[in-house]
Parts: sequence; structure tokens; C-alpha cells
Amino acid sequence: MRKVSEILVKPLVTEKSHQQLDQHGAYTFVVANDANKIEIADAIEKQFNVKVRNVRTMRYAGKDKRMGKWVGRKAAWKKAVVTLAEGDSIEIFEGV
Repeated sequence: MRKVSEILVKPLVTEKSHQQLDQHGAYTFVVANDANKIEIADAIEKQFNVKVRNVRTMRYAGKDKRMGKWVGRKAAWKKAVVTLAEGDSIEIFEGV
């Protein structure tokens, strides 16, 4: 079994994720590319001591970026939107 820190990369705080938090109580995280919904739910429950109700995941492809004549590539990443059970919350998102 993998460590929680290997599955959860970082919380994702954007205008859209903050709006989803206010309206639906959904928290957004950047997760490992090969993590599945069950692993994500277990990692969130262990890390923050909450009960996960639903996990939705999205994959984003890496994009080509140019710097003059050189071409680089941004990394592909995966996002998870997690809905918690009624009454549960994650403190790191409070006041953001």
C-alpha cells in the first residue's frame, strides 16, 4: 500500500475550486497520475480524519511549450474533486 503523501500531491486552490467548495462542499486536490478513486478516498480519510462520500477524477494532458526555438513539455497531471459526508470539513481550505 502506498503512502498518503504519494497519492495526494497538493490541494488545488483556484477560483473554480473555491466556488465548488462554497456551493457543493467539494474539495479539489492534485493527485498521482496512477491513483484510483478508492486510493484517493482512503488517503483523504486517513490524512484529514473525515468520511468521503464521492470522488470524481479528471486527467489533464501535458502541453507543448515553446521558448524561442526550443520546445519543452509541461507534465500531465490528474485532479480529484472530493465530496465529504455531511458535517465534515477540511481545515486547510478554511479562510482561503
